[in-house]
Amino acid sequence: MSQPSVPPPTQAVSGGGGVQVRCAGCKLILTVAGGVTEFVCPTCQLPQMLPPELMRVQLKVATPPAPPPLASSQQNVPAHGIDPTKIQVPCAHCKAILNVPHGLARFACPQCGVDLAVDLSKLKQLFPPRPPPEEENEVAIEVEREEDEGGMVGETFTDYRPPKLSIGPLHPDPIVETSSLSAVQPPEPTYDLKIKDDLESSNSLSCLQIETLVYACQRHLHHLPNGARAGFFVGDGAGVGKGRTIAGLIWENWHHGRRKALWISVGSDLKFDARRDLDDVGATCIEVHALNKLPYSKLDSKSVGVREGVVFLTYSSLIASSEKGRSRLQQLVQWCGSGFDALVIFDECHKAKNLVPEAGSQPTRTGEAVLDIQARLPEARVVYCSATGASEPRNMGYMVRLGLWGAGTSFLDFRDFLGALEKGGVGALELVAMDMKARGMYVCRTLSYKGAEFEVVEAPLEAEMMEMYKKAAEFWAELRVELLSASAFLSNDKPNSSQLWRLYWASHQRFFRHMCMSAKVPATVRLAKQALMGDKCVVIGLQSTGEARTEEAVTKYGIELDDFISGPRELLLKFVEENYPLPEKPEPLPGEESVKELQRKRHSATPGVSLKGRVRKVAKWKPASDGESDEESETDSAHTESDDEFQICEICNTEEESKKLLRCSCCGQLFHPACLVPPVIDLVTGDWSCHSCKEKTDEYLQARDAYLADLLKRYEAALERKTKILEIIRSLDLPNNPLDDIIDQLGGPDKVAEITGRRGMLVRASSGKGVTYQARNTKDVTMEMVNMHEKQLFMDGKKFVAIISEAGSAGVSLQADRRAANQKRRVHLTLELPWSADRAIQQFGRTHRSNQASAPEYRLLFTTLGGERRFASIVAKRLESLGALTQGDRRAGPTLSAYNYDSAYGKRALMVMYKGIMEQDSLPVVPPGCSSEKPDTIQDFIVKAKAALVSVGIVRDTVIANGKDSGKLSGRIVDSDMHDVGRFLNRILGLPPDIQNRLFELFISILDLLIQNARIEGNLDSGIVDMKANVIELQGTPKTVHMDQMSGASTVLFTFTLDRGITWESASTMLDEKRKDGLSSPHDGFYESKREWLGRRHFTLAFESSASGMFKIVRPAVGESLREMSLAELKNKYRKISSLEKARSGWEDEYEVSSKQCMHGPNCKLGNFCTVGRRIQEVNVLGGLILPVWGTIEKALSKQARHSHKRLRVVRIETTTDNRRIVGLLVPNAAVESVLQDLAWVQDIDD
Repeated sequence: MSQPSVPPPTQAVSGGGGVQVRCAGCKLILTVAGGVTEFVCPTCQLPQMLPPELMRVQLKVATPPAPPPLASSQQNVPAHGIDPTKIQVPCAHCKAILNVPHGLARFACPQCGVDLAVDLSKLKQLFPPRPPPEEENEVAIEVEREEDEGGMVGETFTDYRPPKLSIGPLHPDPIVETSSLSAVQPPEPTYDLKIKDDLESSNSLSCLQIETLVYACQRHLHHLPNGARAGFFVGDGAGVGKGRTIAGLIWENWHHGRRKALWISVGSDLKFDARRDLDDVGATCIEVHALNKLPYSKLDSKSVGVREGVVFLTYSSLIASSEKGRSRLQQLVQWCGSGFDALVIFDECHKAKNLVPEAGSQPTRTGEAVLDIQARLPEARVVYCSATGASEPRNMGYMVRLGLWGAGTSFLDFRDFLGALEKGGVGALELVAMDMKARGMYVCRTLSYKGAEFEVVEAPLEAEMMEMYKKAAEFWAELRVELLSASAFLSNDKPNSSQLWRLYWASHQRFFRHMCMSAKVPATVRLAKQALMGDKCVVIGLQSTGEARTEEAVTKYGIELDDFISGPRELLLKFVEENYPLPEKPEPLPGEESVKELQRKRHSATPGVSLKGRVRKVAKWKPASDGESDEESETDSAHTESDDEFQICEICNTEEESKKLLRCSCCGQLFHPACLVPPVIDLVTGDWSCHSCKEKTDEYLQARDAYLADLLKRYEAALERKTKILEIIRSLDLPNNPLDDIIDQLGGPDKVAEITGRRGMLVRASSGKGVTYQARNTKDVTMEMVNMHEKQLFMDGKKFVAIISEAGSAGVSLQADRRAANQKRRVHLTLELPWSADRAIQQFGRTHRSNQASAPEYRLLFTTLGGERRFASIVAKRLESLGALTQGDRRAGPTLSAYNYDSAYGKRALMVMYKGIMEQDSLPVVPPGCSSEKPDTIQDFIVKAKAALVSVGIVRDTVIANGKDSGKLSGRIVDSDMHDVGRFLNRILGLPPDIQNRLFELFISILDLLIQNARIEGNLDSGIVDMKANVIELQGTPKTVHMDQMSGASTVLFTFTLDRGITWESASTMLDEKRKDGLSSPHDGFYESKREWLGRRHFTLAFESSASGMFKIVRPAVGESLREMSLAELKNKYRKISSLEKARSGWEDEYEVSSKQCMHGPNCKLGNFCTVGRRIQEVNVLGGLILPVWGTIEKALSKQARHSHKRLRVVRIETTTDNRRIVGLLVPNAAVESVLQDLAWVQDIDD
């Protein structure tokens, strides 16, 4: 858009369908519709005209039809130069040369925004005919795209056995590792365990756990370049037995005389697990001291007496301090002493994750404390344990002892490291993990979920719940309007209102999350009863317990209640009670005393001038306080006697008889009693006010009383409205607290073990009438032991149902343990899934752990609301591929990335959708329930959607337009909301179910479209890509290009030869087999391209795939293509060959030619480096350690000519001859030279 570089004072922002200007009168921001240049401000009625800079934009906006989707995000695009894969056309308006993709007939110029249409028939006249070899080859473009995408990899996990150690028994359960990690070997083990003989005789640790011990101890012998001791990272998944491994480490170090250790974890309950683990490895002599039970004085003093052993503490106590200001951190550092070289274990260390927060927020104190303690104990042997640590690179900020960034690495600091990873995408994360494994500082194994079954269960909303939900959504919308009008009444308190809305939306979100949970209670109870009937036991997982609501209600209504508390209702009541904006209650002022006060306030004395010309000073008044008024008149008269004061009568202006002058208590003027009309004859005592003051006061008092009455009326009206709203809330039909409800329906607390963070619960009275509130613990069990006690009852088979919340269950083991009495199969129901799949897997890890008699069955419950179905399917996919996704393989299922709604694509999709609904742009897809034939259905949807977004506060400042668009809503969406996917997902929960689902579907379909487009353009980060070919061979010996000093691991350049072709024989067998199975469609067969390039046509074999109407394409040179083609596209580009002979000669010819040259023909610009459509390819992959040479590679790739070559791509390749698997960075052939040159200065070695 041609906008001046400095915005004019009116600050215009040109939107898609008009411009925004600031009104010259009232300074509000107005949106002026396209094509309008003169207008009247609706607020202050000032007629005005657009500034000249905007006239041009405005008139331009007025003319073109709606630009295509996404054009808006490409304004002011920098020039890219000529892209040889597209047609170059000059813009008719600004004469810029544009790269136009083939087949795109309408588009907007990215420079000047004008809509253009390409007339393909005229294109030929525009350009002189090109020399034939450069002719654009459509098939070549298609093939190039597919090659860029690479094969999404299949099997993601491989069984795991320690590759280089053979001590110890096998692990009791099957363990797996991502197949990309299994492509790297750890360094040679050189450390000799002191406790090896113990372990071999007791069999208390499996070979996996012993492997971890060896590598951790070996790693701890090294120091980082900055002088600190190197650390080790245990990334094993939930349930592999990290606790025992840690216990083994402590025991090994104990034998080396390191008698102290710090064990930092998430909950103090886990201290008992720590004790159990130490006993299991035979370290019964090592004591475990819970820090929260110890005073803040010196730990090794006589009174405390902790000389040695394990100090067990939580992350929260790491930042605690006593009233006297002593901190736990100080205390620990003092206890460890200088030169401390024993273990510091950060268990579940993702709790320290927000050390390097998203932009704009502060690092958490926990994160800082974790860094601080590492800095103060430079010699400590640090171990990080976390199942999800490496899935989120941002969460690695506190792992300073891994030495991945800082001195001696290719990243200056953590931010630098993070930036590189985020650029490299998912595959890069996997590379970091591989790097760490190769250097011997990381192990990451996961329990295989083989045998665990899961099912995604839809809990349909019952009719009554549906009604409840609708009513609640309507109520919240009305409440919002009510609050808006009530706060508009209170114009004076501005800052308060932002607080009010913050609370409103927070309560709104909590309320509807609660509703979603309650909707699933009937289904949960049904499934739980079924499982119990089937002789299994049940674990129910939820995120929140609603404890706060219950406690508030109990303090309000007492401990005996008629029925369970409804969380949503209490939440609403509390919100309205505390936050309904009332005008101030007017305070009636006390009687006469105030009259004098008033008069005095109004008084402003003007100094009089006496006849003699002396100027009178104004008497000094000190305001009277109550009960002083009498003496005051005396003290004042005494005070006025002083020499320099003199007094004159206001009426006769003389100083005579100054003793007799009367002073008005209101305006302070003096009068002779005789001058007054009527004269004052009596002796005046106390206060006296002159006539004019009296009159003014009476008028004022009358006005004031009327005003107060009015205020009171307003206050009472507001109060009445508030009471009415509260009554409506009380009468609303709302669900009970799900936790209490489920416990009640499954037989009460005697049958159900509750492992949550709450302190009390409601229990139905034995008579069945009413409920009472009671503490969760009994006399013999303390509050902090209650969860352990309940867990024990469940494991001993005294109770067969357990309910766990996120707060109560960190690290708790509830599996069908072979050591426990209760070995029934666990059925794990999720009532509420956490927002992130990582946390969901943590929760599943409670019931799926090592040493179990049977694997659990998972039931993921979801309702039809707000995208819950999608969410359940993400978690299901994650379970299916188990952890593959945490570690960066996105291969389980087709478009899993689509489920990370909050990704860059999610943000873009949201923006496109908002712009479509606000009619600034057209929607790229037809909204759900509409059809493109009937444009009015779409219009109707847009109106509904806009109204819905208004009611949940996403569209703000709405005004109903008048004039020709009367009744239409106008408004704006603030920029911060434009990209806020989380807010969108939370807010739409507050809409009636039908519009909520339609909005969500629309969002998803736009998201899918964007991802689809990104995939076609080759920009989608597809994680790790599999290189597939019929023959893959390693060529020559791999070259070592870099060595790591500390671990001896190296970076190696592999060169492979790939033959991707399919011979005529195998192609025709494929077709025959299809036909034999009777699965073939009439369209299956050999095709040739309708167009010729360089005098030859391209041949393909097409057959219908499992998705009906789509065809799999097999090409002679590159084998089966990933992308399927629709029948229409197939018929458009190719025609079927009836004669097999013709097909055969064409196929074999193409097969032959493609072994030497690419599809662009002999004169291709890239020459030998081009691999598009070449049957025999040379592929270079850098394997082994990548991080140390990351920067070098990035630099070399940035110089590449082709866009697709500039991206760092992680590939997996397996030789067909001897099945060697290599995972590494793909180096385009054209870049190999420069990469090797740059590496030469990193290190000069060559085998």
